[in-house]
This record gives sequence, C-alpha cells and structure tokens, in this order.
Amino acid sequence: MGTAITAELWADSAAQAQEALGLVMDEMHRIDRCMSPHRPDSELSRINREAAQHPVALSPEMVRLIDRALTFSALSEGAFDISFASVGQHYNYRTGQAPDAATLAQARAAIGWRGLLLDRAAGTLRFARPGMRIDLGGFAKGHAVDNAIALLRAQGIRHAMVSAGGDSHVLGDRRGRPWSVAIRDPRREGGVVAVLPLEDVSISTSGDYERFFERDGVRHHHLLDPRTGESARSVRSVTILAPDGLTCEALSKTVFVLGPARGLALIDTLPEVDAVVIDAEGAMHVSQGLAQPLTAGASAAAATSRGDHTP
Repeated sequence: MGTAITAELWADSAAQAQEALGLVMDEMHRIDRCMSPHRPDSELSRINREAAQHPVALSPEMVRLIDRALTFSALSEGAFDISFASVGQHYNYRTGQAPDAATLAQARAAIGWRGLLLDRAAGTLRFARPGMRIDLGGFAKGHAVDNAIALLRAQGIRHAMVSAGGDSHVLGDRRGRPWSVAIRDPRREGGVVAVLPLEDVSISTSGDYERFFERDGVRHHHLLDPRTGESARSVRSVTILAPDGLTCEALSKTVFVLGPARGLALIDTLPEVDAVVIDAEGAMHVSQGLAQPLTAGASAAAATSRGDHTP
C-alpha cells in the first residue's frame, strides 16, 4: 500500500508474539494484493479496467468497503469520493507531474460517487461514466489496521499498537500507561504540535507533507478535492480519533477537503469522533469533544476506551 507497516505488542511468550506479528503482516500483504492500484492482478486494478464496460463481480470484502465509501460520500456531500482517482492518476508526486488544463477538465468530468453503481445483492460494481477510476488509498490502510487489531484480539493480545503510515490503532494501554501518539508539525521536520495519550482508539492523520511537490510557490499534494481535481488548500493536516480505522481514515480526508469550519461542524455531529485540524496558516482547531485547545507538544488530550476524549 505504499507505506511502512509497524506493530508493537505484549504477549505471554516470544513464540506467541512472533505468531501474532506474522498474522498481522500476512494480512497486510493480503490486502495489498487485493487493493493495490500498482498491481495489475489486484481486484482493484480489475475493477478499473473493466467496470466501465460491464458490471464487475466483487469479493464480499470489496462490496463492504465500497458500500462504506459511498456512505461517507453521502455524509460528506462528496468531499470524500473514491472516484477522485480519475484525476489522481494524472499526478506523479515523485517526478513533479500535474495534469494540464485540458487533461484536468476531461478527468474531472469522470469524478462523481453517484456514478459508482454498486449492486449489493448481486455483488457487482459498474461505472456509469467512461474514464472513471477508483482508488482505496484514502480507505484501505484503515481497513487493514482494523483487521490486524481483530486478529490480535483473537490471539488473546490485550496490549498492542498497529500502524500503517498515518493510520494507527492502539489496543489497551502500554502496560500501565497510555500510548503516546504525536501529531507532527506539518512544516517543521521533526516538530510536534501535540502529543495524545491514547487507549483503545484509532487515530489517523492526513497531511499535505506526505506526498507533494512544489511549483511556482504552490504545493501540489495528494489530498485532492474531488470537486476541483486539485489539492485542497485550506488545511495542512487533519487528525481524527474514532473507534475504528476505517472511519478515521475516511473522515481525515473528508475534513481536509471541507476545511476547518465545515469539517469540524461535521465531526461535532458524530458520536465518539474527535478531530485536530492545523489550518493553512498553521493555527490549530479542535472538535467540541476536546474541551480545550491542545498546546504544542503537550499531552493535552486523552482518549479513553470507545474514543471518549477528555482533556
């Protein structure tokens, strides 16, 4: 999935620990084989090749993921939209490539979550528009972390942390003290804007510093606004706290596109979800569940079980 996977856990024996870690990594590789846009034999690649021509049969897992993606698209009024890939495929952040105006306009016309025709009963997906593509990059890592935590629980593990890039889930505590998860400073290498002491919660951070290039003083990053096909500009980073990683990852992208005011207004309607937003000027904003602003580098917010965050 184009990111580093890490896991830390406590077990009754070294053998149990190695078995549990092996299960986590096997699951990560399985999801990568299924959902990677870079593997021509993945289920995702097959969907993108064929779904504009005919309904494509999906695995039950893919049906559930796309169904959840459409739910988040409706909730966000299109700010979250996995069909952004129609434009996203034309960016290359390693080489500094962006689509020209004509390419952008043509690809943007293919974006639109309502054009993803999911037949839940039949287990198929068809694209309503030519040129449509989907990408689960804003979604699959949270799903992978959720699955890994479920596997660890089934193995009797009670204290663990699994991370896939900016997506993490902490299981239990860190043997008597909370897990400490830092929110990095989006503009200062190695800097931290807050440290969150967490237990039994998922956390996801989306930032404009993850994959980007700059041209003529403008930062082009991978967090695209589906309405424009260009990088969202009002936010530098969004961190979401929620009970599960799928929700965290989808909402971190949603709030990034919506911006601080609309994004936090949405978060404040959702139970067991909180957010920390660093806007385009570097100012910090927090959801109502974090009763007071976080101070730089301080453990100013705690998340207890079920994502109930208190300062």
